[in-house]
Parts: sequence; structure tokens; C-alpha cells
Amino acid sequence: MPERVEIVEVGPRDGLQNEVRLIPTDEKIALVNLLSQAGFRRIEVASFVSPKWVPQMADGAEVLAGISRVNGVRYTALTPNMRGYAGAKAAGVEEIAVFASASEGFSKANLNASVIESLGRFDEVVRTAKGDGVTVRGYISCVTDCPFDGPVPPSQVAVVASALKAMGCHEISLGDTIGRGTPEAVDAMLEAVLNVAEMDMLAGHFHDTSGRALDNVDVALERGLRTFDSAVGGLGGCPYAPGAAGNLATEALDAHLITKGYVTGLNRAIIAKAGRMAKEMRHGER
Repeated sequence: MPERVEIVEVGPRDGLQNEVRLIPTDEKIALVNLLSQAGFRRIEVASFVSPKWVPQMADGAEVLAGISRVNGVRYTALTPNMRGYAGAKAAGVEEIAVFASASEGFSKANLNASVIESLGRFDEVVRTAKGDGVTVRGYISCVTDCPFDGPVPPSQVAVVASALKAMGCHEISLGDTIGRGTPEAVDAMLEAVLNVAEMDMLAGHFHDTSGRALDNVDVALERGLRTFDSAVGGLGGCPYAPGAAGNLATEALDAHLITKGYVTGLNRAIIAKAGRMAKEMRHGER
């Protein structure tokens, strides 16, 4: 029987958050509603961060209130602090995510804190969420390369992964944020992280800046990972890495996994339609 690989759809949050055009709330709702019919178990919908820093995500509560929820789909949100967590919980999310960096340069630019300081901020969020019965995912940015510090030692990624696991994150998503990771660098990083975390609690999150995202997926598959993030239409990018391409496209990842003999459970026609919708949203054609 073919082995299943889970694709976590992050387009509505990670994909849209850096778009220059302010996407209307009803368009975001329409995208999530379409994605809800595609067979995803998890869709990352919103980010409860300061609208001053991420204006595109200012309507997270409205999006979550407006979507048509489907049984069996978990709608998740990014929450960097207790204020964000309170907003996400009030909006009815089933899972939250906290995000740290493996590099000091990116942590200071993105979170205005050192890596250790950022982890300290998340501790209360994770403890409170777990007490409320809300599951917590941890993100690690810049797992192979940083736009400020250059190549990131695998040992630094392992330290952050160990800290997120100790806090109580049920899953850790490893992000090649600027898309410069090579299969060799990804493999070395995974070897280090697998010393501190089980493979079934790890997810791969690759950007396709250098056209190596699927090669990096293959390395992760060989290491035993069976969960990957992607965004329909290849939406996304990194504000601290000019020219960085978007997330690995869900359509491309799904087709690649099926070719390799895995099962994703996704409706290819629906994700193709969602990909077209996402691209229209990007260009203001809807």
C-alpha cells in the first residue's frame, strides 16, 4: 500500500503575507474555502502579529470568522506572543505556530530579539496553548542559510529544535527561508536535528529560489520526513531576502510525490484551480 505524505497548505498565510497588493478579506476567504475542499488536513490561514509590521494579515480574525469550516480540516495561525495567541484563540483556531530562527541575524531582523530571547517569549505562549488544549507547531527559519549571517551551522538548528521540542511543540517545521539550501546542506542539517527530535515530528519547508526545492524534498524523504509545507501557486517570499522566490508550489509538490509513489489525498483539479486563483489575487485580477 502506498505511503502517505501530508502536505500542509500555507498559502493563505505564509504565501500572502508579503504581497504588496493588500488582498481583500473576501478574496482570502474564497481561497481558504476552495482549499478546504481539496483534502488538506491543515491549512495555515492567518497570522496574529502587529498589523504595523504585517498589514496583509491584519484581517486574520475576519478571515477565520468568514470561512466555511470543513470537518477534518484544522485551521491554523501564527502567534508570536500572548496578545497574538489571545486573538487566535478567540478566532477559534485549532492549532497555533510559533516561529524562531536558527541564525542570530535573521532573528534580530525578523523578531527584534536574539534567538535565546525569542525562545523565551514563546514559552508562555506554548504553555498556555497546551493548557487550553490547542496544539502548537514550531517553525525554524534559515535552517541552511541566512541573508545576514551566511551558511548556518547544523548544530544551531539542532539547538533551536531541541528547545521547541522541550517547550511542547508537537511538530517542528524546518524552513529554508531564502531558498539557497543545497541537498548536501539539507542532509547535514537533518542529520543534526534528528539527534534531538524524532523524524515523525519534523516537517520540511522549502522555497524554490534556486530551483532545488524538490531535490531538497527528496533528501528529506530519504531521511524519513513525511510532512511538507507548500503554497498554491508558489505564493510567498522573504522580505529580508530580495529576489527570493516563493514557497514550493503545492501543485508541483503534489505531482512530484505522486510520481515517486506516495499518496497525498489531495484533489489535483482543486489545487490547480486554487493555484490559478492565488496567482490572480497576486496580480489583482479577481
